[in-house]
Formats: sequence, structure tokens, C-alpha cells
Amino acid sequence: MIVVAHFSLTDLSNRSGEVVEAAFRGPVDITRRGKRKFVLLTAEDYDRLVNAADTRQVFHADDAPDGVAAMMLAALTSEDDQR
Repeated sequence: MIVVAHFSLTDLSNRSGEVVEAAFRGPVDITRRGKRKFVLLTAEDYDRLVNAADTRQVFHADDAPDGVAAMMLAALTSEDDQR
């Protein structure tokens, strides 16, 4: 289970060292007027989240796997039919 520390924007201004130290241990919620507005993460944690979430792949048309090429062709054909 991930333990999330909570600090206000004022805390961030006045106790930045403590907030940063908390971020090394895990995500830190930053609140404004009692409402969660930001989450402070280490760069490593951020990169892991971004890379895990982005499952897109890029292919040149000549190198696309058969399933991808067929899907692209079907989509293009469908667009032509709608015109």
C-alpha cells in the first residue's frame, strides 16, 4: 500500500525541505484551501507512470505488423466510403 503525505501550498513554501523529503518516500498531495491540487513525485516515479500508461507503438507503413496494417487499411477505406 502506498502511503501519501499531505501538505498545503503554504507548507510547500515554508517547509519545502520536509515536503521534498516526503516525496522521496512516496507521492505527496499538495492541497490548496483543503482541496487536492497537485501530486509531487520523484522523476523516477513519474517516468515509470508515464511509460506504463503509454502503450502506443509507431510503425512505418511498410513495417507495420499484418494486423495493424489491415486495421489501418480498413480505417482508410471506411473514410473514403464516407466521403
